[in-house]
Amino acid sequence: MIYLELFLQFLKIGAVSFGGGYGMLAIIKETVLAHGWLTESELLNFIAVSESTPGPIAVNMATFIGSSQGGVLGAVLATLGVVLPAFIIMLMISMLLMRYIKKAGVGAAMNGVRPVVAGLIIATAVTLLLTVAFGIKTIADAPDTFAFGWREALIFVLVAAGATLYKKIKKKALSPIILILFSGIMGLLLYIPQWI
Repeated sequence: MIYLELFLQFLKIGAVSFGGGYGMLAIIKETVLAHGWLTESELLNFIAVSESTPGPIAVNMATFIGSSQGGVLGAVLATLGVVLPAFIIMLMISMLLMRYIKKAGVGAAMNGVRPVVAGLIIATAVTLLLTVAFGIKTIADAPDTFAFGWREALIFVLVAAGATLYKKIKKKALSPIILILFSGIMGLLLYIPQWI
């Protein structure tokens, strides 16, 4: 039954993932592709939409994937599955761990988790870059599937240059909303001729 499967898989993702949504993306990708819920291209689109919409990316991903597979009930169960472990863990931390946080063992465990979280985030970023910009899905396929995405690279360079220039001139960062809107407009301009 798809509803139980969505809940259990996202419960597992929420329980074993550390580092927030970006740390979860690698596990979400692995789970979704293994179950055949989405293609890699659809997953990349879901990541883009999840990143662009308000709220944590992992919650947005769970909601979108659940909705695509099981409608409203699938969205509710997948979302509940991904947030329930964090809720329970935070409840336990606030009740039990706060009095032990100064202990050396607890601090050592937390220090051990940090590099793993950084590694998961970096691995996800590299995987997305290779897939989106170069068309490489697996290392084995790299020589055969390499296709430089000049449109994606141009959008990235223009957005990065615009954000850097704005920060240099105005002495403050440009709103991510403006960057997302600009990226969307650039995507429309660069891809519409391909659809016509």
